[in-house]
Amino acid sequence: MTRQEQTDRPHPAAASAGVPAPKAREAASPSGGEARIPLAHPLIGDDEKQAVLRVLGSGQLAQGPVVAEFEAAFASWCGVKHAVAVSSGTTGLHLALLAHGIGEGDEVITTPFTFIASANTILFTGARPVFVDVEPDTFCIDPALVEAAITPRTRALLPVHLYGHPAQMPELAEIANRHGLLVIEDAAQAHGATVNGKKVGALGNTGVFSLYPTKNITSGEGGLVTTDDDRIAAAVRLLRQHGQGQQRYIHEVLGYNFRMTDICAAIGLVQLRRLEEFNAARRLNAHALTEALGGIAELVPPVERAGYGHVFHQYTVRVKKGRDSLAGVLAEREIGCGVYYPVPLHHQPVYRDRGYGGLSFPVSERLAHEVLSLPVHPALEADDIARIARTVREELTQ
Repeated sequence: MTRQEQTDRPHPAAASAGVPAPKAREAASPSGGEARIPLAHPLIGDDEKQAVLRVLGSGQLAQGPVVAEFEAAFASWCGVKHAVAVSSGTTGLHLALLAHGIGEGDEVITTPFTFIASANTILFTGARPVFVDVEPDTFCIDPALVEAAITPRTRALLPVHLYGHPAQMPELAEIANRHGLLVIEDAAQAHGATVNGKKVGALGNTGVFSLYPTKNITSGEGGLVTTDDDRIAAAVRLLRQHGQGQQRYIHEVLGYNFRMTDICAAIGLVQLRRLEEFNAARRLNAHALTEALGGIAELVPPVERAGYGHVFHQYTVRVKKGRDSLAGVLAEREIGCGVYYPVPLHHQPVYRDRGYGGLSFPVSERLAHEVLSLPVHPALEADDIARIARTVREELTQ
């Protein structure tokens, strides 16, 4: 069997989940060796293409009926009353904070070990991010450290469900209730992740998802704000469209152009129907990787806390020694990998210049030197997983 024929066959995990193998993957690397294994591989099929063509044929390209259909479908899937489509996960976080009235003089507690948008959107409102360190096993905010960070100015907790593993929401909700705080979930990387069977995005006051191409599902670009609160949903809808309410060209508040297009929503609708299959394939791939990487002293595989459903947006290991050398070897062998994130937010220039540079978050700082994400996407094949594991094992056990 040729390598191309092998490429066209789905990985057993993907096949069991009903996920077709991609057809556009290279048969071999440019140098003539084994096929490249990308870190991320969005699966876009004929259904997505036909959905986009229908929108193009309709003449309604901007926000319209397909956006509304996507919102209703996502809300039903997530288990909330409302899902409001926006232009990105970042704009979703921004509008969610604004809709809850967070602004100048307020503080919002989040983590320094995340993508910078989690904290930047707090700054966008005029509020101040307050960082709390993370757990070394789940990479999510450590509830045991949250209470000490609460001040009279604290308005909300903004936990990040990093890499697809949920933060400890029951513990965080208890803290929030005790202090009268909001909980706004950053679920950008966690579509379908669960705590005791309930999906993230429905666990706090408001949740926010990203639909960037590398996420578990994509709309090209886009985001969704989820909530059971009618007032918050209405505020986000108002803010995303220049503050315009029911009457056209009457602008009730200072708003933004943060809308989603019907083109993006058409892609998102089809992807949503495939999400459970995609997540099942990711979980099977993750379990296969964990088994194949077992027994390597310098490597700590990702965990899944009991009662929590991890959806493996990233399969992120900790490499206690030699992380950068391993990343270099993987790159040489055309196996995608990534460091998410190499610089904790309090060490980023934009935050260092705002007075955060002298703070210490030892777990986040250690993780920044240890984490490495390996391919886990649904397009992986069995021999891909074997090749990834073999390369990692050879480098870390020589």
